[in-house]
Amino acid sequence: MRLATWNVEWFTALFDDDNRPIEDDTPSARYNVSKRAQLLGIGRVLAALDADAVLIVEAPDEGRRRSTVEALEGFADACGLRTRRATIGFASHTEQEIALLYDPDAMMVRHDPQGSASVPRFDGTMEVSLGNGAGSERAQFSKPPLELAVTPATGAPFRLIGVHAKSKAPHGARSAEQVHQITLENRRKQLAQCQWLRLRVEDHLRRGDRLVVLGDLNDGPGLDSFEGPFGRSGVEVVMGLDGDPALRLCDPHAIAALRHPLSGGHSTARFYHAGERRFFPALLDYVLVSPDLAAQGPRWRIWHPFDDPECWSTPDLRQALLDASDHFPVTLDFTP
Repeated sequence: MRLATWNVEWFTALFDDDNRPIEDDTPSARYNVSKRAQLLGIGRVLAALDADAVLIVEAPDEGRRRSTVEALEGFADACGLRTRRATIGFASHTEQEIALLYDPDAMMVRHDPQGSASVPRFDGTMEVSLGNGAGSERAQFSKPPLELAVTPATGAPFRLIGVHAKSKAPHGARSAEQVHQITLENRRKQLAQCQWLRLRVEDHLRRGDRLVVLGDLNDGPGLDSFEGPFGRSGVEVVMGLDGDPALRLCDPHAIAALRHPLSGGHSTARFYHAGERRFFPALLDYVLVSPDLAAQGPRWRIWHPFDDPECWSTPDLRQALLDASDHFPVTLDFTP
């Protein structure tokens, strides 16, 4: 089975209020890329992934007039994709949803949010300790994680949690002081969300659930200087690297970044820095798996247009990846 996660930059801007793709040459949210070119790029990449299920981060909006499922299923049908069914969980407070596009012949999928007195459902709020003397934070998800019970056509059931954690970018800052303050506040919110997610992960692992946590965590080991005051990144928190090895999640790209922080390493996103007039890479997207799945020897792959040899040597796929989003897909091949 192949699972994928992909943050598709402002996918919602490519659909009208009738959930139909806007296939014209007007500008998309991608710099110097038309809506038509971005749509073609997304379709080309999804076809190349040939995944049994793809977590779409920044999926089309769900609202009074907009339907995430209708938009994604219509798009999949137009592109002839086998991942032709879509599902979402709790709607986002933003215009960016978390959705799963999947092949109904390969699996059955059910939205199955969890909650308890100590660890509430992700559509609520929770007071979370940040650790390392940083106090606590009242956590809330503007994009509640998508919790699914997945039953493969062949193989054992497993749990899937799709995530789009809080961005740490200092949007709206007008001075260096505001940049520092907003980034620090956003780091606290992002870390609180990751702590909450970690508690849910531990509940599943203690029950013996096979678990996949995937999506955009907006964080990576050693990614910025604001990690210092809290002692660890949000990714390390979700993985549980400072706890019981039997309760740790695994992603080799995150582990490599921790072991070799100065080596350049892997990246799943590419952003343009206007001040420096250059692109910079970031490792933000992950597919984290429970110890039992990790023990099977699954294969992870980042579909990076420059770092992945097959993507680089396939010009139309390379261009499609660049047209489609500022993030690149991550896939996991495993035996369910």
